Amino acid sequence: MKLTILGGGGFRVPLVYGALLGDRAEGRVTHVVLHDLDAERLSAVTRVLAEQAADIPDAPEVTATTDLDEALTGADFVFSAIRVGGLEGRAHDEQVALAEGVLGQETVGAGGIAYGLRTVPVAVDIARRVARLAPDAWVINFTNPAGLVTEAMSRHLGDRVIGICDSPVGLGRRIARVLGADPREAWIDYVGLNHLGWVRGLRVAGRDELPRLLADRDLLGSFEEGKLFGVDWLQSLGAVPNEYLHYYYFNREAVRAYQAAEKTRGAFLKDQQAHFYEEMRRPDAHALKAWDRTRAEREATYMAENRETAGAGERDADDLSGGYEKVALALMRAIARDERTTLILNVRNRATLSVLDTEAVIEVPCLVDANGAHPVAVAPLPDHATGLVCAVKAVEREVLAAAESGSRATAVKAFALHPLVDSVNVARRLVEGYTAVHPGLEYLK
Repeated sequence: MKLTILGGGGFRVPLVYGALLGDRAEGRVTHVVLHDLDAERLSAVTRVLAEQAADIPDAPEVTATTDLDEALTGADFVFSAIRVGGLEGRAHDEQVALAEGVLGQETVGAGGIAYGLRTVPVAVDIARRVARLAPDAWVINFTNPAGLVTEAMSRHLGDRVIGICDSPVGLGRRIARVLGADPREAWIDYVGLNHLGWVRGLRVAGRDELPRLLADRDLLGSFEEGKLFGVDWLQSLGAVPNEYLHYYYFNREAVRAYQAAEKTRGAFLKDQQAHFYEEMRRPDAHALKAWDRTRAEREATYMAENRETAGAGERDADDLSGGYEKVALALMRAIARDERTTLILNVRNRATLSVLDTEAVIEVPCLVDANGAHPVAVAPLPDHATGLVCAVKAVEREVLAAAESGSRATAVKAFALHPLVDSVNVARRLVEGYTAVHPGLEYLK
């Protein structure tokens, strides 16, 4: 079975390959094709993968190419993990927004809109090529903003593109762990959009254990989200939000913290990864050790400004292991082998949330089998959550419309309508700022 990874020179690719090495069952991946526009990064990542597979018999063969059509032809699965504009682009997204006093995070607010405007045209081109060169392939989208990009690709691939994110999985795992339950045996009632969702229940053996957690202040304050949001706010909500909702619920504090930081997250990662890839130019470098060291630092500093604002302290050791690669492989196995499972995924709504149309991509529990991912019926969201979901989905639709039409006015509308921008004048200045620094936005007229 052939797996193609787009963005194959990306830093997190060894996580995926490492997970593949543990899969010894029939119908496993035998050939991994890495595609990237940067041959030097491809070479560096290929070295890391070679060291990972050094003593493992029958490890999947790895090839690398800068030719997209070659990479896609004959693929059974395509993992899309591209970053249009690279980490330099992410740093610009943050800096332009913060200069206007609004959030520049890569998936939330102004930064997410700018990233989406750059990424959607490229993602659509990829979707069209997959439909032509590998019509039977399943596309698993890692590319952020994951919900928006998945919806853009679904207009050309239908249900054969599925978006993934490890945030809901990590959240459910933390809640189960603090309740003394096995995460593998828990049903997580989670619903929303990517990076905009809430856990409203966690059932173990048919019993909802979330009320017990919400009633116990000591227990509720003992894990990441309790520290990040505060016990009083979680009890007021009657739910546990995805960590990215901290940018909404504590927006002013988050913006001030990011403005005061020595470096933005994108600038930090740009410098950190530049050091790693520079090290990989040395023939005597220990690739896997260098990658592992860099990854550990990356995970430990994740959302550091938000945790500092909340007084949440450092991340727990159990939260440093990532997990999106495990979600991706569980999804791939379920489809390839008809190993039925339940995963929280980004899929087309169908009739799941009545406040959104059938084509809107949402993030909900899905039953997965050989025929793909099928969203499970969920209870309606409370009004406050419905308002946010509808507002942000409306912004995503304006981003898609701007990317399709090239309309600058529509791009301004997308920024202006976002609840974390809420100013037409700021929106206009953001579009001016982003088009000045991003070559990928020259299509906006």
